[in-house]
Amino acid sequence: MKTKEPMALTAELVALVERTEPDPGPEPGRHDPTDEEFAAMAREVLAGAPRGDLWLFAYGSLIWNPEHDFVETRQARAIGWHRSFALKLTRWRGTRELPALMMAMDRGGSCSGLAYRLARGDRLGQIERLLRRENDGIPATNVARWIRVRMGAEQVTALAFVLDPRGPAYAGRSTKAEVARVLARAAGHWGAAATYLHRTVSMLDQHGIRDRNLWEIQKLVATEIRGMALPLDRYPTKS
Repeated sequence: MKTKEPMALTAELVALVERTEPDPGPEPGRHDPTDEEFAAMAREVLAGAPRGDLWLFAYGSLIWNPEHDFVETRQARAIGWHRSFALKLTRWRGTRELPALMMAMDRGGSCSGLAYRLARGDRLGQIERLLRRENDGIPATNVARWIRVRMGAEQVTALAFVLDPRGPAYAGRSTKAEVARVLARAAGHWGAAATYLHRTVSMLDQHGIRDRNLWEIQKLVATEIRGMALPLDRYPTKS
C-alpha cells in the first residue's frame, strides 16, 4: 500500500514566521464599505440567488474557519474556476512594504472544495456576514458571484467569491516559486501568509482533497522558510 506523503510545511515551520503587523488601513483611493454599502451589496447578491436552498462554495479559509450557519456539507467542484494566488493584499496577511499574494478563484479549469447548504431564514443577513468577511475594500477585487458547482451527479448554483481582473488588487499570474517566496515572508494583522496556506492545505487534506498546485507550493514554502537566513526581527514591519 502506498504511504500517504506528509505535508512538508509543518506547524513548527509556520511558527518560525508567524507574527502580526499593524493594520495600515485601506490603500489611497479605496475604502472599507460602510454599513449601508454592505447592506446594498447583500441585497444585490440576494436578488440573483436561485430559488430554494442557498449553497456556498468554499475553497480556502471558509473550509477551516467558516463563521456561518450551515446544515449540510458536501464535497463539490466549481466549474470554470481554479485556485490562484492572484489577490494582492497590503493588509490582513500582508503590509504595504511586504504585500501578500492570497488565494482566490480565477477563470478557467475547475476547483475541488466544499459546498455548504446554509440554514434557512435570514438569507440577507447571512449573505451580508459573508460579504463583511470576504470583501477586500471598495473598489473590490474579491467579489461575490453565483457559479455552477457539481456535487457528484447533482449540479447546483452556489455563491462563491471570485477574482475580478479589473480590480485594483488583481495580481495576475505568478510562478509557484514567486508565490512561495511571498508566502514564506508576508504577514499582516491577521497573521502570516504561511499560516493561511498551512491551514488550508491541512484541512483540504483532511477532507481527502489534494490540490496538486497547492501541494507543490506548500513544499516550496517549507524550503523557503528553512533557507531564510534573516532573523525575524529584521523582516520589514510597519513603524
